[in-house]
Amino acid sequence: MTDDAPPRFLVSPHPDLVTLLIALFAVLVAASAIGYALERRLSPDGNNAVIENLNDRIRSWWVMVIAMAIALVAGKAGVVVLFALCSFAALREFVTLTSTRRGDHWALAGAFFIVLPAQYWLVYADWYGLYSIFIPVYAFLTMPIVAALRGDTENYLVRISEVQWALMITVFCASHVPALLTLQIPGYEGRNLLLIAFLVLVVQSSDVLQYVWGKLAGRTRIAPKLSPSKTVEGFVGGALSATALGAALSWMTPFTPFQAALLSLVIVLMGFFGGLVMSAIKRDRGVKDWGHMIAGHGGFIDRLDSVVFAAPIFFHLVRYGWSTV
Repeated sequence: MTDDAPPRFLVSPHPDLVTLLIALFAVLVAASAIGYALERRLSPDGNNAVIENLNDRIRSWWVMVIAMAIALVAGKAGVVVLFALCSFAALREFVTLTSTRRGDHWALAGAFFIVLPAQYWLVYADWYGLYSIFIPVYAFLTMPIVAALRGDTENYLVRISEVQWALMITVFCASHVPALLTLQIPGYEGRNLLLIAFLVLVVQSSDVLQYVWGKLAGRTRIAPKLSPSKTVEGFVGGALSATALGAALSWMTPFTPFQAALLSLVIVLMGFFGGLVMSAIKRDRGVKDWGHMIAGHGGFIDRLDSVVFAAPIFFHLVRYGWSTV
C-alpha cells in the first residue's frame, strides 16, 4: 500500500448502496411515524393487539435493517459473519424442536462447531466446488456415522433426519445469500452487495405486503391448517406488489426490468412456499413461533424462512444466467 492509498476500512460503499440504505431508513422513519400516530389514536393504553404488534414489528425492523446495513457496508466479511451468526441462532431454534437424545450430542456439536463455520469459510473463500456439496454430501454422510457410533438406535432415523434437515435449511440454504458475493458478472463488478439487498428486499417486502393485503382484503384462507392468517387475496396482492417492486429495483441489478420482475416472481413464490413448509413443521411440533428473540416476528427462522428457500434458487439462476463462473 502506498502512502497515497486510502486504508481499506475507509473505502466508501457503492453510491447505489448508500442510496438504497437512505431510502430504507426513510421508509422506516415514515412507518414509525404512522405506527406512533396509530398508537396515540387507537391504542393509547396498549390494548389494541394489532397496533401493538405492528409497532413491535417496526421496532424489530429497525434493528434488522441496521444490522444488515452495517454488514453490507462492512463488505464480504461483514455479510458472511452476519449470516453465519443468523444460521447459528436459527439452527439452535430448529434443534430445540427436534427429537434429539444424548446419543446425538457429538453429531450436534459437529453441526454447530465444525459444519456451520466450515460452510461459511468455504463461501468466504469462494470455493464453489466444495461449499455447493459440503453439507448435502459430506456432512450428510458423516453425521449418521457419528450418531451410529454412539449406539443409541431409538428413533435413530427420525433423529438424524431432523438434524440433517435443520442443517440444510438453516445453514446450507442460508449460506447462499453471502455466496452471491462470489459471482462474477460482467459489467457489475463491485456491486454484488446489491444483489443481496435485492433478494432480501423483494422477499421480505413480499411477506409484509402479503400481511397488509391480507388485512385489507383477505377473505379466502389459502392453507388454513398450516397458516390461518394467509389468504388467497393477501398472497396474490403481496406477490404482485413485490414483483412490481422487484422490477422497479432493476436499477440496482444486472437485470432488465422484465428480467428483474421474473426473478422477483420466482423468489416470491419460493419464499411463500418456504413459509408454508416451515409452518407445517411448527404445526407438527405444536408451536406458534420458532422462538421469541425478535419482537412481533417470533424467532430467527420465522424471519429467515422465506429467504432461505428463495436464496439457493436465486443464486443458481443468477450464476447460470449472468455470471461467468
